[in-house]
Order: sequence, then C-alpha cells, then structure tokens
Amino acid sequence: MSTLNHLAIIMDGNRRWAKENSLPSFEGHRRGYDKMKEMGDLCIKKGIKTLSIYAFSTENWNRAQEEVSYLMDLLYDGLTKEIKTFNDKGIKLRIIGSRGRLSDKMKEAIVSAEEATKDNTAGTLNICLNYGGRLEVVEAVRKIMMQGVKPEEVTDQMISDNIWLAGQPEPDLIIRTSGEQRLSGFMTWESVYSELYFVKCHWPAFGEEDLDKAIEEFDRRNRRFGAN
Repeated sequence: MSTLNHLAIIMDGNRRWAKENSLPSFEGHRRGYDKMKEMGDLCIKKGIKTLSIYAFSTENWNRAQEEVSYLMDLLYDGLTKEIKTFNDKGIKLRIIGSRGRLSDKMKEAIVSAEEATKDNTAGTLNICLNYGGRLEVVEAVRKIMMQGVKPEEVTDQMISDNIWLAGQPEPDLIIRTSGEQRLSGFMTWESVYSELYFVKCHWPAFGEEDLDKAIEEFDRRNRRFGAN
C-alpha cells in the first residue's frame, strides 16, 4: 500500500492537447475538467485521501477574457450542479485561494459548496482557484500582523497555521503534466519536501496508467526530510 496521502496536480496542457487534436481550445478545458473529476475518483480508489488541483492561478487573469469567462463558468457549474455527486462519493470540497477578484455569485457558490460537503470523510478535493503561492504567504503574514504578533515571535508553524491550506497535510507528491518542469507558484510554502514528478503527456490525456507510474515512482523514493 502506498504511503501517498496528499497528491497535488498542476493540470497543464489543455490548450496544447486541443490543438494537437484539431479541437477548439475550450474543448481542451472541458476535457481537462472531466479529467479532474476522473482523478478524484481514482484517488479514492487508490486510498489517496487528499487531492489538490491547480485550477486557476492569479496570473491566469491575463488570458483572453473569453477564455477566463469560460473557465469560470466551468468551475461555477461544478460548484453548483455537482454537489450531490460530491456528497454521494463522500468528498469534502475546499476552494483554496484568494477570493478578491471572484464574482459575487462565485463567492456565494464557494461558501455553499464548502458548507454542503464539510462533513464528508472519504476524501478531500482542494480546488486551487485564483491561487498564487507568493500571495498565499503574503496573506498569511498579514493575518499574523493583524493579530499583533511581534516580529521575533513569528515561527514557521505560525505561517503554516495561517495559509489557505491550514489544517491540511502538505502535499507528498506534486505532478505536472505537459512537459513543463517548474511549479509556477503552486504550493510555494507547502512544497518544501514534496516529491516532484513531471510527465510529458497533456492533462486531458493523463490516465490511470500514468497515475500508477507516478505513484510507483513516489514509493521508490527515499524521503529523508533533511535528516540524512
């Protein structure tokens, strides 16, 4: 049995997959969204309790407005139309990121979805929406300062207790698809001892066999956490 408890994925390559298959870029995003749901089911099947997905970064606002709107609509539909599915499967839904630029209806959908699934115990799905690793740390520091903590009293644990992912385990393994070999601001604070795994296939083409290979590679690695 794998010791992998928290898997995080940078879902890269939706547009490239669509182009290679002579499909509109929006179809790549739709297939990518379907793949996210498929991975959630596979994680439950394989005993992985937490799945974190990099769905939309703070930099993604710079994309064409039409594409941004499509992505937001996809995520909104998931938050409003699939709650029964999450509950039937026992999945707790968490939305991780800054809510400052999100629409009011998206903010309301987030609150409602998290409340409706908060008691589920089969697994946790973290959707990282309007997420940026540096912004996460900045906002954590601001929260600490607002608590009146003196500079010399600030600790690593204090920051961990105030980031968006507070209360959850740090990712054991981070997978990035589509051949890129960088984290692009994903889990900047939490990834210090995460194992990294890069795969060439685009996200919509990532399947169970690819996931199994990643898990096998993770299990072969010796995680010393700086001890030796």
